[in-house]
Amino acid sequence: MTMPTDVKAIDLMLQIPGEDTTGWYDFMKPLLLDEESREVFKMPAQYLFRNLPDAGKQDDYVQYTIEQMDRWGIERAMLGVSEGKNATLEACQRFPDRFFASYGPNPNLGMEAVRHVKRLHKEHGIKALTAFPSGLCPQVPINDKRWYPIYAACVELDLPICITVGVPGPRLPMAPQKVELLDEVCWFFPELKVVMRHGAEPWVDLAVKLMLKYPNLYYSTSAFAPRHYPKAIIDYANTRGADKVLYAGYYPMGLTLERIFTELKQVPFNDDVWPKFLRDNAVRVFNL
Repeated sequence: MTMPTDVKAIDLMLQIPGEDTTGWYDFMKPLLLDEESREVFKMPAQYLFRNLPDAGKQDDYVQYTIEQMDRWGIERAMLGVSEGKNATLEACQRFPDRFFASYGPNPNLGMEAVRHVKRLHKEHGIKALTAFPSGLCPQVPINDKRWYPIYAACVELDLPICITVGVPGPRLPMAPQKVELLDEVCWFFPELKVVMRHGAEPWVDLAVKLMLKYPNLYYSTSAFAPRHYPKAIIDYANTRGADKVLYAGYYPMGLTLERIFTELKQVPFNDDVWPKFLRDNAVRVFNL
């Protein structure tokens, strides 16, 4: 029941900090209608997180990130890349043994988005796609037909897609992320590997039920401090779901690595679950 010290983690949600991270959330600004979200918060779900991480001034933020990973036992980390985020692509190119890339396409762009996915896969070896249905402008529900060409591309390229599910932290309408919408997608794309992100709350029991139903549906712990991991997920991992629950953090967006790995020690995973949760499941699902 104790977190092992000899298993290095693979973090499925991490970014390179910097002096200005506010641009990370520009894509959703048209949807943020309250003044606090638009003018006060440094990140749009700031009301959920105390003491946002602060890396301070660093000469080399990529090297600093690796030092933090080494300190807390992270072997590799997945970074989100996009147009204009050259720092993350640079990190993956400088340290391919420590970082690998994911990309969040915009399904509103139709086949242009699919072609861009294929180009990034060919040129940069991206390992996954990501989706934030409530954060897109306009929003695109999980089972919307605009996603289907992207889901098909994932199957063709053997890429998992990490989809934010549940009530979004930012003050955005939640309807596009209802967990029940995964049922249609997993049914129609039985070869598609789907990794749920950001908790699935308040529909965690439904998330577990769907994971029991569909072999290629998984759950990652992104954006949740370990003390707040849903009990249903811990129970599922300790019983029938040891191969379905994957570690993902939230540094530097909302949680420090110190808090994550200090609290992880208190999570009551069974001994045989820990290596799968921290590393083995990610290796298998993300073809690492």
